[in-house]
Amino acid sequence: MAAFLLGAVLLIVHPQIVPSRPAINSKAETSQSVQRELLKKTSQKNDFKENIHSNGSCQQLPQTIIIGVRKGGTRALLEMLSLHPDIAAAESEVHFFDWEDHYRNGLQWYINQMPFSYPHQITVEKTPAYFTSPKVPERVYNMNQSMRLLLILRDPSERVLSDYTQVFYNHMQKHKPYPSIEQFLIKDGELNVDYKAINRSLYYIHMQNWLKYFPLDRIHIVDGDKLIKDPFPEIEKVERFLNLSPQINASNFYFNKTKGFYCLRDSGRERCLHESKGRAHPQVDTQLLEKLHEYFHKPNKKFFELVGRTFDWH
Repeated sequence: MAAFLLGAVLLIVHPQIVPSRPAINSKAETSQSVQRELLKKTSQKNDFKENIHSNGSCQQLPQTIIIGVRKGGTRALLEMLSLHPDIAAAESEVHFFDWEDHYRNGLQWYINQMPFSYPHQITVEKTPAYFTSPKVPERVYNMNQSMRLLLILRDPSERVLSDYTQVFYNHMQKHKPYPSIEQFLIKDGELNVDYKAINRSLYYIHMQNWLKYFPLDRIHIVDGDKLIKDPFPEIEKVERFLNLSPQINASNFYFNKTKGFYCLRDSGRERCLHESKGRAHPQVDTQLLEKLHEYFHKPNKKFFELVGRTFDWH
């Protein structure tokens, strides 16, 4: 009788075992069974359909997301990371967590946007707007608390100029007029701190939001300025963060003098980023540029303290 009572007590006090996602290794972090459980817990519907190819590959939830930042080099990072045979990357920006129309579709819709991948591969998607969207960190956390996140950042002032340049060329292609950058940066004779491009470069504000849900060791920050100048060392760090075997090497990169940036070489095939990448920034008055650098000085310092590392920014 005493043994029976002791066993009953142990059953009551023994903590419930909750399935957890294993740390990423050379194999993909999410098995099909774990993926199924995630879908059941977080999607609005329970009638899930597994998209399995006859060759054994399937569509699965991403184990890694490139969360930003806009004009920080996310496309370059994704293309370089795709050189690794254990990476399966979504081609387009999905905007699942930041666009309400997409998020309402549920995780089954999200999974349908992913590439087919094999069990040993890590599925990656990138949407740069995630980093600066306040509601996204919690939504990603609710889907997968063990998600590994990649964040690529550039000098905030340079990022502002790139931000403007992209929108400017988008208007030019549609034959629509667009104001000069000075009209955005200056308001009543002072720096226009309400300009959206400036707000996107206040990295410490957005990072604080992510750190409410994910510890710093789940977020790897890629130095976008260094990635442009010498990509291989930065990609090596990403491989280590994702626990990938070292497959990418220096010979996968070559400098294209015509374009002025590094291109990729994969199995003898050479390819460069789209011509929209690496566009020249507009000429900005030196004093205005100094105002921009001065404005970002304190926010940058706060960001350095937040993440425990510094970057070579103005």
